[in-house]
Amino acid sequence: MQEYIANFIKNFSESIQEYWIVFSKQVPGVILAILIVTVGILISMKIGQLSRRAIVRRTDDPITVNFLTKAVKILFSALFIMYALKVAGLDTIAAGILTAAGASAVIIGFAFRDIGENFISGIILSFNRPFNVNDTVSIGDIFGKIENIEFRYTKLRTFDGRDVYIPNSDVIKKPVYNYTEDGFYRFDFSVGIAYEDDIPAAEKLIMETVRSMDSVFEDEHHQNFVFADELGVSTVNLKVHFWIKTYEYGMQALLIKGRVVANVKAALLEKGFGLPADIVEVKLYGAETSLPLTLERRDGRERSKK
Repeated sequence: MQEYIANFIKNFSESIQEYWIVFSKQVPGVILAILIVTVGILISMKIGQLSRRAIVRRTDDPITVNFLTKAVKILFSALFIMYALKVAGLDTIAAGILTAAGASAVIIGFAFRDIGENFISGIILSFNRPFNVNDTVSIGDIFGKIENIEFRYTKLRTFDGRDVYIPNSDVIKKPVYNYTEDGFYRFDFSVGIAYEDDIPAAEKLIMETVRSMDSVFEDEHHQNFVFADELGVSTVNLKVHFWIKTYEYGMQALLIKGRVVANVKAALLEKGFGLPADIVEVKLYGAETSLPLTLERRDGRERSKK
């Protein structure tokens, strides 16, 4: 028994010594590998900055610039890490990582299908997309301005101040309405005139009023027009369409629309056109034969009673 214990202690001691010798030989390589990784990350960041400057000289698109800069940083960081593993004598680990990455790609693809789909969609959107930063868009039922595109999501800010992160796969699949891509936007509104008013004269006056405003735009491709849209209960409703030139769809554009509506109303009233309210029909049921009414002037004085 004592001989067995002695042999065990001897073998254990020899094994510790062998592992210590191997570890001692690898320590310089491990330290050098750590140094390479640290310096490599710093170099990757510097290369990313230089790449950003070079890319900016070729394109002013911030989305493309950010995407390519991040891709360059990740690529060079991965190369330095693989080289550090080789310097540390861990070539088999480096090869195993590459092999495992390839072998597990299918498994990971199934397990994280949505993440992979969003990542690929992000790459597609970075190079071929229907909008730029600060464009006003509608994606599904979400309406707002584009803030940024990341690898997995598109950031959009609504006009009531909410930040919405939309998966890139949804951006690819859903219809995207871009309101400011070409810098033109068409507004419309309805105005009702009395039945006894002259419709062509009202249309002419409306168009003169709209075209006289500096904020309204018109050319051969963007024409302003007005037409009789429908016969309402108490009015003939005219539909007015007009264009504005702006890349900022928001408060300024809506204020322009408000000024156009106000000017059209003022012009119609000045020329004697009526803008009647809807007719309300009151029906009496039961024993009532009349409805008592009191008419008042605008100054508040009572005019008559019925």
